[in-house]
Amino acid sequence: MKSKIGIIGLGKMGLNIALNAQDNGWQIFGFDVESSARENAKLNNVKVLDTLGELLTNLDEKKVILLSTPAGDITNNLIIELGNLLNVGDIVIDSGNSKFSDSLNNYNILSKKGISFIDCGTSGGVSGARNGACLMIGGDQAAYEQIEDFFKDISIENGCIFVPSPSAGHYLKMVHNGIEYGMMQAIGEGFAVLQASNYDFDFAEVSKVWNNGSVVRSWLIELAEEEFKKDPKLDTITGLIDANGEAKWTVEEALRMNVPVPVIANSLFVRNESQLDDSFSNKVVASLRRGFGGHAVKMKG
Repeated sequence: MKSKIGIIGLGKMGLNIALNAQDNGWQIFGFDVESSARENAKLNNVKVLDTLGELLTNLDEKKVILLSTPAGDITNNLIIELGNLLNVGDIVIDSGNSKFSDSLNNYNILSKKGISFIDCGTSGGVSGARNGACLMIGGDQAAYEQIEDFFKDISIENGCIFVPSPSAGHYLKMVHNGIEYGMMQAIGEGFAVLQASNYDFDFAEVSKVWNNGSVVRSWLIELAEEEFKKDPKLDTITGLIDANGEAKWTVEEALRMNVPVPVIANSLFVRNESQLDDSFSNKVVASLRRGFGGHAVKMKG
């Protein structure tokens, strides 16, 4: 049996990382402030503790804790709290979508106390978390090497990169998500042209053929096929698309460095516009987000 890992945050991503790790022989102990998340994890055979203190007492002397918590104040405040509870040599992994500058600050907070902080950008959605994620990792080499086997086990083959610099993992994930915004926007616009044309295309069949041998084949096109099979013209959903910050951060960083990113910037503007515009292209993007990340869509009616 491999060593113990504590996971804080048992939502869609955290729970599936826990199940993935358990399948690979790791002893997982979980905690979430929400009782419903704790109960759901228990139903999925994860060992769950009801308080943070109980979680820590069940881990090894040298503790490894993975956070799967919302970016921003929740994660940042949790880092401060853990800094007062953990000991020299312990390791904290932030597997969420924290802003890279927050991760650098959190690294500095914990390193002053001899606690290692590893930032881990996680891609692949809920399915990746459960079956093998794509991981983009930053932090100290020595700390990473201590838990490298854990990262290799929960990632897909050839889907793990480590950069020995604090916050590099979340920086890489930020840019990844900016690219993702642009790709989804292009897919949405393409299907909007097909929708407006005089031809009666079966969008599920179009997606299927595009995903077999074409230049644009991808997981996003695969997800498009699945979404169109369920709702051929996306008549049941609206085009409202939520945004959770990463593309905005990418654009801000690009502006700081005078790097032009017109596609990413425009995809961000379209997301903002989607709050007012119920276009077909926006419906496609909203459905893709539902497909890979389980993100909520606004239904009609």
